[in-house]
Amino acid sequence: MRRAFHWVGAAVCATTLACGLNGCVSTVRSDNFAPSATAVAPQASVAVSDKEITDSWFYLLGRLAVLRQQRLDFEDDGFHWNELVHRKPGGVQWANPNLDVVFSEAWVAIDEDSCVLLDIPRIEGRYYTWHMLNGWGETVLNINERTFPKQPYGRYALCLKGSHVRIPAGALRIDLPVRTLRVAARVEMGDSAETAIRLQHEFKLTPLGEPKPEPVINVPRFTNAKLPRADAFDFADAILAGSPDINPGMDEVRSEVRAVTALVQSGPEGRKRVDAIIGQVALPMLAQRIRALGPVANGRMRPAVVGTYDSDYVGRSVADLVGIWANKPSEVAYFGMPHVDGSATYVQTFPKDALPGSRVRYFWSVVAVDSTQYRVIPNPLNRYILNRQSRLQPNPDGSLTLAFGPRKPDGVPESNWLPTPAGERYNLTYRLYGMLPSGADASYVPPPLINIPNQ
Repeated sequence: MRRAFHWVGAAVCATTLACGLNGCVSTVRSDNFAPSATAVAPQASVAVSDKEITDSWFYLLGRLAVLRQQRLDFEDDGFHWNELVHRKPGGVQWANPNLDVVFSEAWVAIDEDSCVLLDIPRIEGRYYTWHMLNGWGETVLNINERTFPKQPYGRYALCLKGSHVRIPAGALRIDLPVRTLRVAARVEMGDSAETAIRLQHEFKLTPLGEPKPEPVINVPRFTNAKLPRADAFDFADAILAGSPDINPGMDEVRSEVRAVTALVQSGPEGRKRVDAIIGQVALPMLAQRIRALGPVANGRMRPAVVGTYDSDYVGRSVADLVGIWANKPSEVAYFGMPHVDGSATYVQTFPKDALPGSRVRYFWSVVAVDSTQYRVIPNPLNRYILNRQSRLQPNPDGSLTLAFGPRKPDGVPESNWLPTPAGERYNLTYRLYGMLPSGADASYVPPPLINIPNQ
């Protein structure tokens, strides 16, 4: 696993991950994390309820997922603090790729004595956003023409709130609530990949001073199919002392984490009990929460919470596991259809007065990924996405029909067909960037898939 699960709608991953979690329930131990090297003498006085164990585990899980990705970024992808990594467009070697945009990513560190200058080029008529998240996967900043209409591009000084750093004239100071942040900047590919790449490389970061980043908590590189259990609490003290959780209402669960951590550290019996409760109770609850991510209509799910989570730390952990670096609904809407039958052929028709492009200010797309690793599926056309650039052909009445299946159905232009593997199940992911009010309400979903027999 090299790359983040850029959010595509957690519902897309729901069925497969839920099955994987349920498959873990029968075992009591997880081998992903090494046992604590510093177990203390048994403490019979540590009284913790089963609910406190499950709540505490859910709380830690999201932070562990972010720390896992931080380790992958620095160790596998060569990240350095306050330096942008410009991803090449069209990359499909990671889970759930977003082929509509070019990504620029970074880990940013600031403190009381340092800021970071950010330069954003002038971008007009094309979607972009400078997206920053804290160490728990919460969106804390988007810079674009919607959020900063008076200065949608130019120079900014990203500073820790309360710091006293001299910044250059002309730079707009933006105060941030935490010292360490993750960047996932996006520029729409549009009709010209060359223009998108040029704009992407004009984003610049320049440190002002020498920040002292928070120590990295080197959690093991666990997988979503085999999550940590009691072992998660071996890192709880460092997590609670590290990157602050700025969301309200977290004091109670953080106190519970401390109590459960003491139980785990009390000796083998305490650790065994916590491990068993997570396996027997928490993992099935997580699978159920994933399956119930949002309303279902026309076979599709739409996440009920994404980007910012308030006191819903369970929803936050789910998003960090299956769609890390999720942005806010004001930026993008996600829809997912999980476990579509790859052997069948389907068509999907958008009415003339409800074409997908009419629902968005910027762009829309649909991609197909396999249901295990969430990677794009090889096909003879080397086509992985349908969107505005696909030169889709409308029907004579102005409606638009898309096709998905191992064979192109009769009467559908090849440009409108996304090939899928016969005999394999796959997921469809729909993205709508800058969703207009006509489709922004929670009741909207794309049209249903219709099975075409004998194709």
